[in-house]
Amino acid sequence: MALDYHQLIADLIAGKIDQLSVPPADFMAFRDIWQDLPQRKEIIGNAQRNGTIIYHFNVSGNHQ
Repeated sequence: MALDYHQLIADLIAGKIDQLSVPPADFMAFRDIWQDLPQRKEIIGNAQRNGTIIYHFNVSGNHQ
């Protein structure tokens, strides 16, 4: 079962969490939400060897 990525992404953007780890099995659920965000270019992912992607929010000042 996929996590509530709407809430987790909102927490990431708000600074409530520093990073968000997305396992390969949940990537499409995460992507479906991420692609509709105006801040998607500020959500930066770093792929790990096991297929997990760790995302962080890069504050650029372009979006609120």
